[in-house]
Amino acid sequence: MVDTLTKPLFALSIPSMRKELTAYHEAGHAVMALLMGRSVQKVSIIPSQNRLGAVTMQKGRSKQVQDKLEAEMLILLAGMAAEGRISGQYNLQGAAQDLRMTEKLAMSRAGNARQATKLIHKMLDKTQHLLSSKGTWAAVKAIAKELLEHESISGRAAKHHLEMAQAKS
Repeated sequence: MVDTLTKPLFALSIPSMRKELTAYHEAGHAVMALLMGRSVQKVSIIPSQNRLGAVTMQKGRSKQVQDKLEAEMLILLAGMAAEGRISGQYNLQGAAQDLRMTEKLAMSRAGNARQATKLIHKMLDKTQHLLSSKGTWAAVKAIAKELLEHESISGRAAKHHLEMAQAKS
């Protein structure tokens, strides 16, 4: 499903398209983190030396989850999955750091590369399913829109967007 905030992707310039995709990427991480009980401090699409954006999370959880390792993999994959919903394809290069961390977590659970790959695919499917929920996707869109307007938002604002979107769905 291709969905944009403003114009069709082909009508956007490369820098504005990259910024929009980055906004969705970071919004995906933020929403999944909140769904998994993590406290988000800040969401930003202000580029740094080695990344185009970031989600800053507090240590610990606001609510307990059954499987912390699975939750971390879902958070890591949510950026690429959200961006992929907009562009129609996964940006493996842009998500390389997230994928490396996901692979480490999967290897620690699975023990061998084949089983780790199967686990990553399973987690990616679950991530896509969670993001496809009407309220969850509405929250991703709202956070991405605000990031495009302000480049950085508080964790409180991200949580507010999620709560409002879930209440509407």
